[in-house]
Amino acid sequence: MGIKYLHTMVRVLDLEASLAFYKLLGLEQTRRYDNDKGRFSLIFLAPPGQPECPVELTYNWDGDAGLPVDSRHFGHLAYETGDIYALCAHLQANGVLINRPPRDGHMAFVRSPDNISIELLQKGEALAPAEPWASLGNTGSW
Repeated sequence: MGIKYLHTMVRVLDLEASLAFYKLLGLEQTRRYDNDKGRFSLIFLAPPGQPECPVELTYNWDGDAGLPVDSRHFGHLAYETGDIYALCAHLQANGVLINRPPRDGHMAFVRSPDNISIELLQKGEALAPAEPWASLGNTGSW
């Protein structure tokens, strides 16, 4: 018996803000399911050419008030990029706070509009340390 990765699900409060954020990361919608009776939408997003690696955004049309609160915790989503500096600059230019800058040319963290931690990793070897990233400290939690 084996297992296969299917997706990571995150609940979102503002669907449009979340879709815009994940689009900035470069993800594309691969499928969508709107359930009128259950009053929710499931939107699957994945990097181009990688439909097997989706994140599922779950949006409840009437909000999340009244849903049971449990002790489950979420770690982070992780994405690899060909140029971590360029991606962080792009995100920052569009109003995204870089919580953990890529000082080492290898790793950064940002948060989605729903406070989901997103780890960004440089593909292959780390880039040489470069400003402004090398001098920036952490902001908030990541």
